[in-house]
Amino acid sequence: MAALINVPAKARRGDVIEIRALTSHIMETGFRHTVDGVLVPRDIITSFTCRYNGAEVFRAELFPAIAANPYLSFFTVAKESGKFEFEWIGDNGYSSTASASITVE
Repeated sequence: MAALINVPAKARRGDVIEIRALTSHIMETGFRHTVDGVLVPRDIITSFTCRYNGAEVFRAELFPAIAANPYLSFFTVAKESGKFEFEWIGDNGYSSTASASITVE
């Protein structure tokens, strides 16, 4: 699935920066029934993790109330140039990753 990541290309050391991540995923709560009364199986993203140069800086557990195509926004401190790695894990073996780089001056 596709992900949209927004990380500043450059920042000064010590700046607080905003990270925004959106992934495309059709979420199914597991509470809905088909016209025939059959329960539609749950299919959600259950966790999101962001690592900055290998160190975890943000983690979220997601539950059935989360919207389709979940959008997450959070802040961290720009310490050094490097790479942000994003990982989404979900039901039915779902896994998606993305990355973005930052230059810290």
